[in-house]
Amino acid sequence: QLQAFGGGLVQPGGSLRLSCAASERIFSINVLAWYRQAPGKQRELVATINNRGETNYADSVKGRFTISRDNAKNSVYLQMNSLEPEDTAVYYCNLRNWYSSRWSDYWGQGTLVTVSS
Repeated sequence: QLQAFGGGLVQPGGSLRLSCAASERIFSINVLAWYRQAPGKQRELVATINNRGETNYADSVKGRFTISRDNAKNSVYLQMNSLEPEDTAVYYCNLRNWYSSRWSDYWGQGTLVTVSS
């Protein structure tokens, strides 16, 4: 199980930091990620970080968002700067474990981010 928190209401140009703690076991080969789903839209990938610390970002958030992880705390974070109204969405954290020759996915419950003046 994963628990995400840190969402809220923020003005355009502001910042928020999302956190997600995993109570699931994290295997040695894994990917932690943040997704988001805006009203009326499909869920989209925001950022990923793998067990080697390699990161990837959606083009829409590059240069504004930073994903990081703390392995000792089984946690992943998303620092969001220069927020725009288009970033308004429910943000979900995801853990993907590689085990027994397959990927297994685990999801958090989501945290709402609203960017509005």
